[in-house]
Amino acid sequence: MSDSTMSDNPGTDNPILTLDNVIKSFGPVTVIKGVTVNVYPGKVQVLLGENGAGKSTLIKMMAGVYQPDGGRILVDGKEVRLPDTNASEALGIATIHQELNLVGSMTVAENITMGRIPRRFGLVDRKKMREVAREALAMIGLDIDVDHKVAELGIARQQLVEIAKALSLDARMLILDEPTAALTKREIAALFSVVEDLRERGVGMVFISHHLDEIAAIGDSVSVLRDGEFVAEVPADTHEDELVRLMVGRSIEQQFPRRREYDGPDATLLEVNGLSTKGTINNVSFTVKAGEIVGLAGLVGAGRTEVIRAIAGVDPYASGSVRVRGKELPKSSIGAAIRAGVGHVPEDRKAHGLVLGAPVNENIGYATLSTTAKSGLVDRAGQRKRAEDVADKLRIRMHNLDQVVGSLSGGNQQKTVFARWIVANSSVLLLDEPTRGVDVGAKVEIYELMNAITAAGGAVVMVSSELPEVLGMSDRVLVMSGGHISGELNADDATQDAVMSLAVRDVQRDLEDKLMEDGHE
Repeated sequence: MSDSTMSDNPGTDNPILTLDNVIKSFGPVTVIKGVTVNVYPGKVQVLLGENGAGKSTLIKMMAGVYQPDGGRILVDGKEVRLPDTNASEALGIATIHQELNLVGSMTVAENITMGRIPRRFGLVDRKKMREVAREALAMIGLDIDVDHKVAELGIARQQLVEIAKALSLDARMLILDEPTAALTKREIAALFSVVEDLRERGVGMVFISHHLDEIAAIGDSVSVLRDGEFVAEVPADTHEDELVRLMVGRSIEQQFPRRREYDGPDATLLEVNGLSTKGTINNVSFTVKAGEIVGLAGLVGAGRTEVIRAIAGVDPYASGSVRVRGKELPKSSIGAAIRAGVGHVPEDRKAHGLVLGAPVNENIGYATLSTTAKSGLVDRAGQRKRAEDVADKLRIRMHNLDQVVGSLSGGNQQKTVFARWIVANSSVLLLDEPTRGVDVGAKVEIYELMNAITAAGGAVVMVSSELPEVLGMSDRVLVMSGGHISGELNADDATQDAVMSLAVRDVQRDLEDKLMEDGHE
């Protein structure tokens, strides 16, 4: 990084970049309506809003991906055009996307110097390449082997490599899009330490996160957006309740609005008996009744996702059985599970829940293509009408049903997956991290969908790493540890301490057994 970049005066009154009253439309839909945002040296500007509020469109204007249809972009007080990402990068603006722009099969050094690989006598100068990479990593205090393949690194270190790459290009402004979404608390702390160091050195930053508790820890000020419009700019230490009110236009009195409204027969919808797989889950048994939400809690690796996938027919299991309404399901048959009324919202909606390049209409209809076919032909008109009805009911924000689902916000993508199973009349819904990457307003909408499903006599099994979510929305909590269920708690007895005690019990026991085997007391 050049000396001039590193010596910028943090906190100067002159912004690095200004979006001045910018407007952006896609066809007849205006998604950004006269928004102004400033990014200052040595400051972290947080962009906050529900999914679909316009945050992604704004940062894409900053990055040169989109050009505004009205308003101006100023860099150092001078109006500029950013026709592409190269123009943005040339002015010192770098974007760290949620989906990282790294090549896993290449080394750290190759990724950092990509597009400007040093050469000597026409050949790649690997010594110089490593030197450039080490200098870039030193800027953020990351000590790793630059000859390691990027794919061998965890997500946290990959993000830091991308930041190092940006700084090596003399970036003086970073756009961090959901940088903590896949990180552990320790990794988040390490990232925030790097951000603090960059702030002290005069780098301006734009930060997007759905985790409200991160804003006060990392931000200086917050620009709140709602439906493409600027709502307010407030200090980063503004109370979370006020941030929520600004985001959604109303106060959310109850964060987890669980309501038990089912008054029908006390029927068992799902029965899991002795479910076991090789090396992952062991003798898991439980039942779920009509009108009930059962939460699966536990530490990462406890086997929660594996149980969900086995029930849904995605993964095989060695022994045990799964029954829906008393009828046993064949093993490893997604089709049989769907026909029995089982719906599955997977942990990674982008990889396993959606066809991102297909339109909303088709994604909603995938589970019912065969069951609604007429004379062996797909009922396209019927599929579209059903998709239209459920999309309207769930308030999926989109231009129309033909919009590619990958272009929707995270919350609307998740609601599209829910819509598929509502159209399929699923009576047992398996939810794996149902609100991951979803903002607070969309979370409440998803919770209300869960309420509607159980009020109609359906049943929900929910896996979530957010313990307050499990406690707030579950009627019963099953705690998993070491691949099996270590305990069950009803809603009144389920506390964070009680859940964690059961979650670590078998881990502690296994550690004690290993110590005994090794001859330790």
